[in-house]
Formats: sequence, C-alpha cells, structure tokens
Amino acid sequence: MARSVLVTGGNRGIGWEVAQAFVALGDSVAITYRSGEPPAGIFAVRADVTDPESLDAAFSAVEEHQGPVEVLVANAGITRDTLLLRMTDDDFDAVVQTNLVGAFRVAKRASKGMLRMKRGRLIFISSVVAMLGSAGQTNYAAAKAGLIGFARSTARELGSRGITANVVAPGFVETDMTAELPEERRKQIMDQIPLGRFATPQEVASVVTFLAGDGGAYVTGAVIPVDGGLGMGH
Repeated sequence: MARSVLVTGGNRGIGWEVAQAFVALGDSVAITYRSGEPPAGIFAVRADVTDPESLDAAFSAVEEHQGPVEVLVANAGITRDTLLLRMTDDDFDAVVQTNLVGAFRVAKRASKGMLRMKRGRLIFISSVVAMLGSAGQTNYAAAKAGLIGFARSTARELGSRGITANVVAPGFVETDMTAELPEERRKQIMDQIPLGRFATPQEVASVVTFLAGDGGAYVTGAVIPVDGGLGMGH
C-alpha cells in the first residue's frame, strides 16, 4: 500500500535521491524546496523550515494531496563553513536554525498525524561530522550532533505509539557540493576512508528506505553511518 512520504530539502542531492527511491517503491512522495524551481515529476511545495507559517502551509498542502505524512525524512540543511574565530553569530545561528530547529519543527508537525494513525517513521539526515568533528564546521557539526539527541528523545517519547525515530549519518557523498572540492582535498579525504571512495546518493537513500520499510520496523533511536568507515569508532 502506498504511503505518504515527505522529504524536506528534496529538490537536489541526497534529498532528491531519497525522494526518487520512495517513488520507485510506489509511495506517494512530496518534497519541500526553499528556492529556485523544483525538478519535474514529483509533488513539490515551497517551504522554509525556519518559517513556521510557511512550514504549516506546506504540510497542509501535502496532506491535502496525499494524506497525513507517514514517513518524514528531515533532510533540509545548509552550511556556512568558516573557522571558529571568524564565525559570526549569524553564521552559527542560521545553520542551527535550519539544520536542527527546522528538523524539530517538521518532526513536531508530522508527529501530530502519526500519533492519530498510531504509526510513523521519522528519519533525520545527520552527518559523520556529528561524531567526528570537522575544522571549520563547528556550527554544522553542532547542529548535526543535536539531531542525534533529538531523535533519541523522540524515539523514547513516541515509541509506544508505533512511531520510530532514527538518524542516518552520511560521510562524503558524490554530489554537486563535493564535486567542487579541489582534487588535492578529495585525495586527502579518500585516504581517510577505508573503502577508498565517496558514497553515491543512492547508497544513502537505500538506508533511508530500509528504515522506513518493514525491515526497519524494530529499529528506533539508532544512528546508522553511511560513511565508508570514515567515522569508525565514533
């Protein structure tokens, strides 16, 4: 039976591949996007996770289109990388507001419908840097680490109602963003990854669909790395 799936920040990169993976499973899929034009062929609503009114309107549109959200993938995120001593309050706050507070807002809104249905899957896209750290990314790492505590607390709150909450923590993934890395930097990173390559977005998406499927029904409060071994031991 087709489920109602919402992927935030689903217009490119990992989010788009996750959305496409759910479409391939026959689910009813919606994505949110903040700017530009969304890719064709999927139900898309403009929303800014830092704007509660915009988010509520987006959820209402999705619910009208395909019913209450049964699977939420909180993927929307931004980076504003710079060293700590150069980082402004706005650099820090903007990243935390989008990556962490935004995830809180979408999870809170989605869980209302899930509680009524007594089922649901909340999946948060974090990062290997949440556990490993990354110079120049104190804001991003803090927000992505915050998702872990948030998801685990949510798992404890909502588990008795048939709702799971899990975190997927990708490492370096072949996207437009990593394609811009200088060749020397790519080699430095590759040398630290036991599998010796970046992930494909599809490899991240397959872990997300596992958590949302029957195989992931008894998995909650978990942090699943998809990082080629980069963060091993963390």
